[in-house]
Amino acid sequence: MGHWWERNIIEPGKLPLLLALSAFVLTFLITRLITRLIRANKGPFRNISGSGGVHIHHVVPGVLLTIVGGFGAMAAHGRGIGSLISAVLFGMGAGLVLDEFALILHLDDVYWSEEGRKSVEVVVLTAALVGLVLSGFLPFGVNDLSEEELQDRGTAILTIGTNFLIALIALSKGKARMAIFGVIIPLIAVIGAIRLARPTSTWARHFYRRRPRARARARLRAYHHDRRWSAPTRRLQNWIGGTPDPDSTPADRS
Repeated sequence: MGHWWERNIIEPGKLPLLLALSAFVLTFLITRLITRLIRANKGPFRNISGSGGVHIHHVVPGVLLTIVGGFGAMAAHGRGIGSLISAVLFGMGAGLVLDEFALILHLDDVYWSEEGRKSVEVVVLTAALVGLVLSGFLPFGVNDLSEEELQDRGTAILTIGTNFLIALIALSKGKARMAIFGVIIPLIAVIGAIRLARPTSTWARHFYRRRPRARARARLRAYHHDRRWSAPTRRLQNWIGGTPDPDSTPADRS
């Protein structure tokens, strides 16, 4: 275990990234636990209000922690205890900010509404992507290139450009998650790029417009996919972030 830790975490300089990811996940989970207790009127926790009764969302301290951690990491040059502390502060701040991603996106307090599910999805996606990078994967398949290929700028640029284009095709087909993960693992983007587009995607609007059979197949596949995965996805999101209240309003935040 000690040898693995030295070879895979310490020597490559990944300890700050590991600490940031751990702080990010723990902060999100603890924040969700506290907000669920506040929502249920249990425990000692209460919403924080400023002067005039203005509710202070936890995205506010999250932004401050992210700024302090980010600038602290740059000042520390990735070395010493300062770099590790800055990584933890940055991870905590990012966890608080992304926990209210839906609020930032909609400019409205949608924390316990259906729109609030976006925050949970973004947090899970971010943690998964950082985890892949921590495991040794690099964007656009750079980790698959040999030392000789990396030294050949033409080969490296062609590989990165090709993988980027494939990810864009997957994105245009309405497969955002596959495109994002495909940036780290190109094979996922390839699968998304060769499969049928979502019926409401940009690709479908342009390339299926005069192909009624392709449009019908796309709608049928999307229907079966959503029917198969919608319920399990919602259950997982509810388990992680709490069940949304369809009747909630901004005043029902706690």
